[in-house]
Amino acid sequence: MIKINKLEIENVKRVKAVKIEPTSSGLTVVGGKNNQGKTSVLDAIAWGLGGNKYRPSQPDREGSVVPPYLHITLSNGLIVERKGKNSDLKVLDPGGQKGGQQLLDSFVEELAIDLPKFMNASNREKANILLQIIGVGGTLYELETKEKEVYNNRRALGQIADQKEKFAKEQPYFTDAPKEPVSASELIRQQQGILARNGENQRKRQRVTQIQAEFEQHGREVVRLTAMLNAAQEKYSQAQNDLAIAQKDALDLIDESTAELESNIQQIDEINRKVRANLDKDKAETDAGDYRQQYETLSTEITAIRKQKTDLLTNANLPLSGLSVEDGELIYNRQKWDNMSGADQLKVSAAIVRKLKPDCGFILLDKLEQMDLETLQEFGQWLEQEGLQAIATRVSTGEECSIIIEDGYVAGQEISTQQPVQQPEAKTWKAGEF
Repeated sequence: MIKINKLEIENVKRVKAVKIEPTSSGLTVVGGKNNQGKTSVLDAIAWGLGGNKYRPSQPDREGSVVPPYLHITLSNGLIVERKGKNSDLKVLDPGGQKGGQQLLDSFVEELAIDLPKFMNASNREKANILLQIIGVGGTLYELETKEKEVYNNRRALGQIADQKEKFAKEQPYFTDAPKEPVSASELIRQQQGILARNGENQRKRQRVTQIQAEFEQHGREVVRLTAMLNAAQEKYSQAQNDLAIAQKDALDLIDESTAELESNIQQIDEINRKVRANLDKDKAETDAGDYRQQYETLSTEITAIRKQKTDLLTNANLPLSGLSVEDGELIYNRQKWDNMSGADQLKVSAAIVRKLKPDCGFILLDKLEQMDLETLQEFGQWLEQEGLQAIATRVSTGEECSIIIEDGYVAGQEISTQQPVQQPEAKTWKAGEF
């Protein structure tokens, strides 16, 4: 990994003259009070390595007649300079060959010199950067799209099943109602059949009366017409036989009642209401069961998709243990970005940025005063463990600071510049270590 070995800055923003030799791995903290030039140091590095898009709007130090000067020595032997009236870039390799911004861009990661750009991105943008780095963005997007589609379908089925179950529970059930709706025309047809049979019975009764009258008439004829006795006797005997037969037929006749049918005809609307209610309840229960079965099937499918996602990220070459993506957001040790500590946010950012360009072994960090000393030490230890170089600023003059910037200079540093520098009057500098 390529790191910054030495850094010389003169007349850039608030910096008057600063020389720094950052530690090769771990945290180099540039401390000092406000408005002393700490952030100007980082801005100068970003300009020197990142190109003119990082050029400050007013790069010249206020009050200086000497143009800005930058000299950066990298661990791969490259020397990067900006000097002169136009602050032209010059890049020299150890063999004396010249290069330009394109050479720097090949290994300097933009987010390494502009980490806030990553940290201030949306949660989805951060996650997408990580997914593109590890090469699973497209596959994970397809799985998440499929999961969302199946999840929405399952939710819709679940809602329908709940509605059907609720409807079924609210419906009354009539055990005395028939299974199918009753037809009024069928009841009327049955009634007409009974009336027809009763009419036939009535005609048979009338025939009994008629034969009885004939029998009596023939009896009188026997008395009155003695002369015709033989003929009348024969008729009488026949009539007697017919009477016996008719009486026998009429003896077991029972008229059927139409009362129940008449009652059913009158209550047909109520009966059919009960039937329909029972049918609705049965259908709702059946539908609820069907939708519940479909819901369970989709639940199984969602579980399988989520396992695919987990396996995809588990097998991916993630830049940091405990780092993952869930629902399109970065997750570190099961915490979303806004629930991570400041140290964890910096760890995640640094790890991802390093993965973008593995050759870039340094990052720039501004305003680390948000960290307490314990957290700062923990973060520094992690950087050393990862072999990563970080140059950071902090509003402090404590022992945690590698150097202290005072009025544009490194406190206690002997001044030796590459070009004339306006120095404050009555200012004494002592030699010190970087």
